[in-house]
Amino acid sequence: MAAVSIKAVHKHFGTTPVIRGVDIEIADGEFAVLVGPSGCGKSTLLRMIAGLEEIGEGEIVIGGKVVNNMQPKERDIAMVFQNYALYPHMKVRDNMAFSMLLAKRPKEEIEARVQKAADILGLGELLDRYPRQLSGGQRQRVAMGRCIVRDPQVFLFDEPLSNLDAKLRVAMRTELKELHQRLKTTSIYVTHDQIEAMTMADQIVVMRDGIVEQRGRPLDLYDHPANLFVAGFIGSPAMNFLPGTLRRANGVASVELSSSVRLPAPRACSGEDGQKVIYGVRPEHFTLVNGNGIPAHVVVVEPTGADTLVFARFCETQVTTVFRERHGFKPGETISLAPETARGHLFDAESGKTLMQ
Repeated sequence: MAAVSIKAVHKHFGTTPVIRGVDIEIADGEFAVLVGPSGCGKSTLLRMIAGLEEIGEGEIVIGGKVVNNMQPKERDIAMVFQNYALYPHMKVRDNMAFSMLLAKRPKEEIEARVQKAADILGLGELLDRYPRQLSGGQRQRVAMGRCIVRDPQVFLFDEPLSNLDAKLRVAMRTELKELHQRLKTTSIYVTHDQIEAMTMADQIVVMRDGIVEQRGRPLDLYDHPANLFVAGFIGSPAMNFLPGTLRRANGVASVELSSSVRLPAPRACSGEDGQKVIYGVRPEHFTLVNGNGIPAHVVVVEPTGADTLVFARFCETQVTTVFRERHGFKPGETISLAPETARGHLFDAESGKTLMQ
């Protein structure tokens, strides 16, 4: 196992910058997830760690060694790809053993490592099958088994679950997390799915346009987003953003959402009187009140069994709420919503940066 350090790394494709001064520290044994929208540079960064893309500027250090000029095979990493990359003419056993055969390891050692990986991943009965005889989830486990056999310093995962159906993705998410808890190998995982990031990561790195917007533990990012982008990206359903004006009078702060709606400002917020702001509220942090709240007109109600999602509209802004109780709201009905002040967020409307202290 090894720590990974990414220091002031840049990358251009022609004249277009795709990675712009990224700094990330990943501790030994940590599961770090790079998350962000398509085109943010997360997969390019992963390929630079693997040695599949050249580093423009900066350094990447794995296990205390600068790897900028090392070939991929010299970096002691193993990568799981989105499309599994299994050899179709080889049985599962041979796919898992292939890298060790190339390294000319003793036959007994190869057999022992393949069997150990198969036991860990529940592949014992599949070792003599071909990839075409496996389901998507089984193929993904074989791809992971091939990496485990190598016993690398670092695992790299490039959106490994994106080809699976929704139910299988949830199951494989759990398997991956359990696998990491057992092996404790440093892992770097790329996804655009923030649910995967929240449920699997020790550290989340949120990227946009080649830069790191924020990094930290999942619940820290959820509870204390640094800006509007992170607040809107982390969380499902996404955070509500209500434009307004900050008002301060007699030591009391409030947010004026419209001429008739003024709400208490979130606690411990900064900002000046008259400043244009965005009031952020998680869908689960609204409560129903009798008046003195946000008059929201119900558009769609989605009962999921455990929760009820209500999509409403206030002053041309969509408001999404999640209730544990079952409500019989009808489209066109007006409900009054009040955000939980202690859990609200406030952002500067111009810069998007948080105003929470």
